[in-house]
Amino acid sequence: MKNWRFVFSRRWFGYLAVAMVFAIVCVLLSNWQVARLEERRLENSLVLENYENEAIPLRDVLDSPADWDDGVEWTPVALTGTYLVDEQVLVRNRPRNGQPGFEVLTPLRLTDGSVFVVNRGWLPTGNAQDLPDMIPEPPDGEVTVTARLKPGEPSLPGRTAPDGQIATVELAQFAERIDATVFTGAYGLMASETPAPADDRPLPAFKPELSEGSHLSYALQWIVFALLGFAFLGYAIREEYRHLNADDPAEKARADQRERKRAAKRTDADVEDDILDASLR
Repeated sequence: MKNWRFVFSRRWFGYLAVAMVFAIVCVLLSNWQVARLEERRLENSLVLENYENEAIPLRDVLDSPADWDDGVEWTPVALTGTYLVDEQVLVRNRPRNGQPGFEVLTPLRLTDGSVFVVNRGWLPTGNAQDLPDMIPEPPDGEVTVTARLKPGEPSLPGRTAPDGQIATVELAQFAERIDATVFTGAYGLMASETPAPADDRPLPAFKPELSEGSHLSYALQWIVFALLGFAFLGYAIREEYRHLNADDPAEKARADQRERKRAAKRTDADVEDDILDASLR
């Protein structure tokens, strides 16, 4: 099939279908990156709006223990109560700057009798065991705590942990074993506590970085990949056209013209390479 009629064959319609499917996949991946970018921007806005605010009473933010609103993440809250040291647990697999470690979750019984879980900070894995070398004791008696709100984490199927440890910050686990009303919608990242503990407390959480990441560039790259798929299809069509019409005088003239242009672009170095290659044969 000479000229351009070969493009209307079943084979080339198949190639077009493949290019279209590839482009659709690329567009979906690009949209996914845009969605990730919007999520990151929302996270950044919450940090800017809430992180440095003055601490307010917990009940002014959360009406009931099961409540959670994404708009209150990072909001500092003021808590007064007594730590339930016997109910303290470690969260496994919490790396920090590439170092393995644990986060220390200590329930705080508030003055109204309810219980709020406080993440008191991070501890590195010990030198000789899969546990911290030492877990600093929280202050005795009544304490005043400032913590920043975070949502509870879901359970991970198949993830288990030894006694005294949990795989994720699944707050429902505390409600199952503590005979009190437990806040299951949110927990708090320790910012300060008074009085101070006798020993240095675990390392506090880092302030979130205000970065949008590379999501926008990745989104644009996927669009470019989609366009390249069609560009490659066009290139393949052109090459097959030239092959099928190699005997056509007009195509021969165009091929000669392309060869002359290529020869005109050759440099002295190219000529020297050709001479060297010929001498080595």
